Amino acid sequence: MRAAVVPKVDAAWELREVATPSPGPGEVLVRVHACGVCVNDVLATRGMLPFPAVDPAVTGHEPVGEVVEVGAGVTTRRTGDRVGVTWVRAGCGRCDYCRRGLPVTGQTAMNCAAPTTTGFTAPGGHAEYLVAAAESTVLLPDGLAWELAAPVMCAGYTAWSALRAAEPRPHDRVAVLGIGGLGHLAVQYARACGHETVAITGSAEKQGLARRLGADLVVADGEQLRAAGGADVVLVTAPSHRAASACLPGLRVQGRMVLAGIDGVEPFTIPPAMAYPFFAQGQRITGATHGGPQHLREALDLVAAGRVTPWVETFPAHRVAEAVDRVAKGEVRFRAVVDYTD
Repeated sequence: MRAAVVPKVDAAWELREVATPSPGPGEVLVRVHACGVCVNDVLATRGMLPFPAVDPAVTGHEPVGEVVEVGAGVTTRRTGDRVGVTWVRAGCGRCDYCRRGLPVTGQTAMNCAAPTTTGFTAPGGHAEYLVAAAESTVLLPDGLAWELAAPVMCAGYTAWSALRAAEPRPHDRVAVLGIGGLGHLAVQYARACGHETVAITGSAEKQGLARRLGADLVVADGEQLRAAGGADVVLVTAPSHRAASACLPGLRVQGRMVLAGIDGVEPFTIPPAMAYPFFAQGQRITGATHGGPQHLREALDLVAAGRVTPWVETFPAHRVAEAVDRVAKGEVRFRAVVDYTD
C-alpha cells in the first residue's frame, strides 16, 4: 500500500510503498478514504513533539474510511462500516492514572505512562490502510462526506469538547480566540447551539472570514472584547497563552475561559491583583482536550446535520508533502485533508 512516510526529523513526507497491515484479534482493517493534516503532525515531523515511534514513521490522527476486514472476535464492526479512528486508542491499563478507571479521552494521552495513540505510538492514518482495535473506531453518520468527517476526528472533537467544558448557559455570550483549524469550527459550534458568538482575531483577513463563519461580532483583542460588553465564555483555540491572558479583561464576572490551544513555549499568567483583581471575579480557567466518545459523536452529528461545516482544502495523496508544507506556513483555510483513494 501507499503511505506518507516521514523519513526523519525535519524531512519532507514521502509517498512510499509499504506492507499492508492485517487485523489481529479484536481489530479491524480500515481502507482510509481521507485523513486531515493537524499542526501536531507538523510539530512531530519537526521534532517539537515526539517523533512517530513506529517504523516506517507514518503519522496522522484524523483518518476516516471503510472497514474492509474484521479480526477474530470483533462483533461491534462489520465490513462496509464507515468509521473514523480516534487519536487516543487506549491507556496502558496498569499505571496509577489508568487504575483510576477513567474513560479513554485526550486526558489519557497526557497522563498514562504508555498510551496508544494514532500516528505517534501506533501507525497513523496517512496511508491507504490502517489497523486499529474495533473499540478505537467510531461509526460515522450516514451521508457525511469523508473530507468533512476527517477534520472532526481531532479539530472538531477538540472545539466541541472545549465548548462543552465551558458549560455555557442558554443566554451566554461565547467568544472564540483564534480563527484557525479549531477556531473556525468553535465559532460554528457555538452558533449552532444558539449562542451570541464573538470571534477574536487580529488578522484583517480572518476578521472577514469569521463573519462568513457566522460570528455576530468580530474584535481584535481582549480590550476590544471588554469594550463590546465582554463574554461569559472565552474558548482559546489559538496556541498562545499570552493572547489568552490578554483576553482576561474581556471575560465577564463568573465567566469561564477554556484553554484548548497548545502553547509549548509560554506559560499562562494572571495579571497582578492591582491590575486585574482575578480573586474577586468568580471566574474559572480550565483546560480541554478530546472529552470522550459521546462528545465526538455529538461533534460529528452536528456536521452531518449541516449545522457546522468544516472548511477544507483537499489534496490527492501524491501532493501530501505540499499539504504539510502549506499547513506549516499557516496558508490553509482552514484544514488540509488528504485523499488516499486517488
